[in-house]
Amino acid sequence: MLTFNAHQIAQIIQGKIEGDATVEVTQFGKIEEAKAGEISFLANPKYEEFLYTTQASIVIINASLVLKKSISATLIKVPDAYAAFATLLTKYQELKAQQLQGIEQPSFIAPSAKMGKNHYIAAFAHIGNNVSMGDDVKVYPNVVIAENVSIGNNVVLHPGVIIYSDCVIGNNVTIHSNAVIGSDGFGFAPSADGSFQKVPQLGNVVIEDNVEIGSNTTIDRATMGSTFIRKGVKLDNLIQIAHNVEIGENTVIAAQCGISGSTKLGKSVMMGGQAGASGHLLVADG
Repeated sequence: MLTFNAHQIAQIIQGKIEGDATVEVTQFGKIEEAKAGEISFLANPKYEEFLYTTQASIVIINASLVLKKSISATLIKVPDAYAAFATLLTKYQELKAQQLQGIEQPSFIAPSAKMGKNHYIAAFAHIGNNVSMGDDVKVYPNVVIAENVSIGNNVVLHPGVIIYSDCVIGNNVTIHSNAVIGSDGFGFAPSADGSFQKVPQLGNVVIEDNVEIGSNTTIDRATMGSTFIRKGVKLDNLIQIAHNVEIGENTVIAAQCGISGSTKLGKSVMMGGQAGASGHLLVADG
């Protein structure tokens, strides 16, 4: 359990303290439910009434908020409470992750695999031949990394992630549970007798820096060449990305979307839940 006091938190989020700077918290809580020893925030005016009744020890608020009543909690005032709380959560997550290091058993790491510094390999993970991993990589239980995969620095692979051979993962990438990277693209050639012959999928998947991929999302390897997930992309859960697709920089895609083969999405595209794109399309930036 990690403990912060108001002074430390104010330094992290560059806020101004009103109240007891020494009060400590160990947990996060919603403002309407938080208890003593927890920190919360208020960004949406809809929840302002709870500011005056919350039991939270520390509350982060917008500096522009005019208080209507006295408050028992220590306040930390910032220009944007929502962004500040996100920053604090990120720092907390980073500190927790730093506590995980070393190799648990049983796990399998091929002798030819190259490991960086400060890695964490959980029990029942499998790391194949000629895998290359950078520094600060966290591999959770039941992750499979097949041969010739390249992984950068500060990567988190949550339980059950499968990365097929020859795929490339950049820096600062998070892949959530049971996502599959590099499975075969859906390529079958029709025959004269009505049957279908499988077309071998010889390419790979390239995931660039600062990408997050949700649980149970699948990204197919290219028939030839690469399926690209460009830097800054955020993918929700339960998304299907087909072979030879390119997802442009800083694009965000919500759950249950499907992108058909060889379609290219530009930069900063936004797709809502259950949207789909047919094959061989080009979607413009923005």
